[in-house]
Amino acid sequence: MEKTSQKKQVINRLKRTEGQIRGVQKMIEEEKECMDVITQLSAIRSSIDRVMGMIVAENLKDCFESPEKDPQEQSKKLEQAIQMIIKK
Repeated sequence: MEKTSQKKQVINRLKRTEGQIRGVQKMIEEEKECMDVITQLSAIRSSIDRVMGMIVAENLKDCFESPEKDPQEQSKKLEQAIQMIIKK
């Protein structure tokens, strides 16, 4: 995927998430049902997890397509990316 397209997708998803957060704020102000608020918060968390995955995946792709000259540095970057993926 082209970097510009990837960047646009990430920004669009973040804007959508921003709107969801504003919606939750409004729900709380209007004292909406707890389960409805929790449902929206869960959707926000999923959206953020997706953005993180997209960014880490793109960085991993870059590591393989444009490896560092120093193999130890390359290995360190790959390990960091893996840790970001499995850390939750």
